[in-house]
Amino acid sequence: MPPTRWAPREDLGVNSTPRGDLYAPWCPRGASHPLRFVVRRAAATTLFVLLVAPLQASTQTTVWPSRGWRMSTPAAEGLDETALIELDGRIQAGDYGYVDRVVVVRHGRLVFDRRYEQDYRSISRGQHSQIGCGYGCEDPAWDHQFNYLHPDWHPYHQGRDVHTLQSVTKSITATLIGIAIVRGDIAGVDEPLLPFLAGYDVSGVEAGLKDATLEDVLTMRTGIEWHETDRPMDDTNTTIQLERATDWVQFTLNQPMDSQPGERWAYNSGGSQLMSAVIRHATGRTLDLYAEEFLFGPLDITDYHWKMTDAGLPDALGGLYLGAEDLAKIGYLYLQDGLWEDGRLLPDGWVEAATTKHVAQPAYGYQWWRPDPFGEVVWAGQGFGGQFLLVLPEHDIVAVINSWNLFGGRFPSLRDALIRTLTQG
Repeated sequence: MPPTRWAPREDLGVNSTPRGDLYAPWCPRGASHPLRFVVRRAAATTLFVLLVAPLQASTQTTVWPSRGWRMSTPAAEGLDETALIELDGRIQAGDYGYVDRVVVVRHGRLVFDRRYEQDYRSISRGQHSQIGCGYGCEDPAWDHQFNYLHPDWHPYHQGRDVHTLQSVTKSITATLIGIAIVRGDIAGVDEPLLPFLAGYDVSGVEAGLKDATLEDVLTMRTGIEWHETDRPMDDTNTTIQLERATDWVQFTLNQPMDSQPGERWAYNSGGSQLMSAVIRHATGRTLDLYAEEFLFGPLDITDYHWKMTDAGLPDALGGLYLGAEDLAKIGYLYLQDGLWEDGRLLPDGWVEAATTKHVAQPAYGYQWWRPDPFGEVVWAGQGFGGQFLLVLPEHDIVAVINSWNLFGGRFPSLRDALIRTLTQG
């Protein structure tokens, strides 16, 4: 049964705001990245035509996209089509870096869907860093799925039309925690963490971690010491170390504590990986199979890829690949308060709890961000390289941005530009 308490704890401040790193969201203001490569910018090719003839304005009847999105135009759904066309032109001109796709849904109808073709073979050729080796690389040590610079692996997977989501994966993994609660596999977010990790060696964990709850994991306040957003992407970065470990869950549990659970926010991708182990223990299924049956199945998402770690668990912190139109369905599930067609996929009150600012600075919920630019309410999944799932509940909008801005340059925030275009014209 769903838990009876969903009220968040009091907002707690933190000492610093994260900058973009491997599993942290790409810096919204386009701050420079440790990878400062200068490469030829691929010309964007538009494959999208502004859909179909205008439809009549939407009614209050909920439109369910389980079998595909119904199409409309921006103007028919009350958006400024001219402003969207102008933004599209700036994207094509490369003003926002290497953008791959932008999707906008309003009133349950797909009103904007554009692809921007990038030649990642040329862009990545000859590139090499702590996180990968580009096209033409002959180093066998980089022939694997965590090579972030090679087009065989990122941003698309093996030539398929599924795009890396990076840390937007965290938001979806947290959603599966909610599904496990509504299905009765987990009692609630107040459950203590360590019993879900009974198969791991917890003999060396510090005493404070024994007080951590699932909510502490969801809000990144476990108290585990973690250096991800305050370090370059090198051997000093805890998440780089985690990726090179055999068992990511055990690696995370082996880290020291620097605060008590619930006291301090720290961006911690290892903590997000703990959710993968929690789902397996609670449900008897791995994260990908649980998603396939109870999230992707109802939403009719059939094409996806989920990276697996050496220990046999799906990568819960950045390993999911989806098409933009399917990712938008997950945003739409949140826009509909966890309802889908004739059933409830998420507990009553989950969406409010997940998108509440449990932490004041940065504004953070259950692996969801609350950037709220221009005073707009925005629920955001955000990921490395420029991945965004944006829900604007006051405007009945879901938007998706896929980019891969790893190859140098300082770019303004497409996230903020799109939000401004959709809400203020």
